[in-house]
Amino acid sequence: MKTVLITGANKSIGFETARQLLQQGYYVYLGSRDIQKGQQAVSQLQAEGLTQVEPIAIDVDDIDSIKAARDVLGQKTTVLDVLINNAGIAGGFPQTSLETNISVFKQVFETNFFGVIEVTQAFIDLLKQSPEPRIVNVTSGLGSLTLHNDPSWKYYQVKGAVYVSSKAALNAYTIVLAYDLRDTAFKVNAVDPGYTATDFNHHSGPGTVPDAAARVVKAATLGSDGPTGQFFSDDNSPETGISPW
Repeated sequence: MKTVLITGANKSIGFETARQLLQQGYYVYLGSRDIQKGQQAVSQLQAEGLTQVEPIAIDVDDIDSIKAARDVLGQKTTVLDVLINNAGIAGGFPQTSLETNISVFKQVFETNFFGVIEVTQAFIDLLKQSPEPRIVNVTSGLGSLTLHNDPSWKYYQVKGAVYVSSKAALNAYTIVLAYDLRDTAFKVNAVDPGYTATDFNHHSGPGTVPDAAARVVKAATLGSDGPTGQFFSDDNSPETGISPW
């Protein structure tokens, strides 16, 4: 049975991703900053008959929490097949480049960028024990620098200096991570779940949570012939599913 750790999985897209992977036979370690909320999410899944799941306390903003989660997981399994870096924050809008306080930049980057790096580095040893390891970094279509420079793009005016730059940085890290692991069985990709109606955006998005999670699951379950180092986005590029960086 393949194993997966999903950060920020006690609600929304992360929770639905856990559900869909459980339905595909994965054993899910449901990461949650608040272990009580994580346990509530696990109980809900178990009530649906999806029992191969347990909560893991992990706050991606706290390196001690990340290390503790790694120790806990290491006592449960010697192999991690999939890591989904899902936890993220928006930082509040509007976010102008000249007026947004630097503390907001630091807070958002701590979660969306530095947290991903620290989690990935902490769990890479367990991932290397898998014959087909997968890393999925949940990004945003707003992380595309190419499209942000195109006035004809439908989201051209949705700039958000903090959030956009944090996801662009995450995309850059994904490219380098995939390159560093290019001669291995790893598949490392960034996935835009699309503009989805969640708490994250006050339920303003037109997309559904199941559809968004399905995009993440698709990248998490890629076969050996699947791509690596890609930026998947059905929202940005519905024809190809690959977004320009």
